[in-house]
Amino acid sequence: MSIYAIGDLHLHFGCELKAKDQLTDPAWKNHEERLYRYCVERIHPEDTLVLVGDHSFGKTMAECKPDFDYIRSLPGKKVLIRGNHDMFWDAKKTAKLNREIEGMTFLQGNYVAVGNVALVGTKGFTFEGPYYLNRRGQVAGWDEEKKEHADRIIERELDRLEASFRMAQEDGFTRFLMFLHYPPTNILESKSDFTWMAERYGAEQVIYAHSHGEARFHDSIQGMNHGIQYRLVSGDYLRWRPEQILE
Repeated sequence: MSIYAIGDLHLHFGCELKAKDQLTDPAWKNHEERLYRYCVERIHPEDTLVLVGDHSFGKTMAECKPDFDYIRSLPGKKVLIRGNHDMFWDAKKTAKLNREIEGMTFLQGNYVAVGNVALVGTKGFTFEGPYYLNRRGQVAGWDEEKKEHADRIIERELDRLEASFRMAQEDGFTRFLMFLHYPPTNILESKSDFTWMAERYGAEQVIYAHSHGEARFHDSIQGMNHGIQYRLVSGDYLRWRPEQILE
């Protein structure tokens, strides 16, 4: 009963492709077929596959249906985290998604139990600029208005994440895997309120996506940090091979 994770599928079987670079970047060529093949090779029906955001470019359920059908076709029990491109997913209506859509579980304001481990998570957020550079190419400042807007989103996402932790904790769980779509830190940070929360609740791992494209693979923490394993699982970073998070 293993746990695997991968993010940023950017499916568009029933809608317009928004990330046009996928048409020319070799890393994205036939990525749906490659992912399916690797999943079938590695993942068993009793395993759990966590998809860490940016599932579909569809805005409506009708546009998303072919993408959901593809996700259902993947082996294992599917758990989905909300990403910034998932316009179909109203965070306040996650319970409705879980009632109405079969074959997958939407993780937001709740938790998913896998054995004695609780999967907790939220979309998360980080301030990504714009940054202002000096003549030496060093960051000398940033857009204060957009930073304030980002801080409000981060506060909201932290509340949602803590609700997920508390719900699992109240049900007796002491082992946690924490999932975010956004990285836990931005390019200027070595720690954040998200890393603090992971440490506070004793998360064993923090798994995130969003940093796709080779230039962004090292935007945030990877490896062991303060006793927690941090993993980037963006699809192109993994070359579409889902990462085994827990055996």
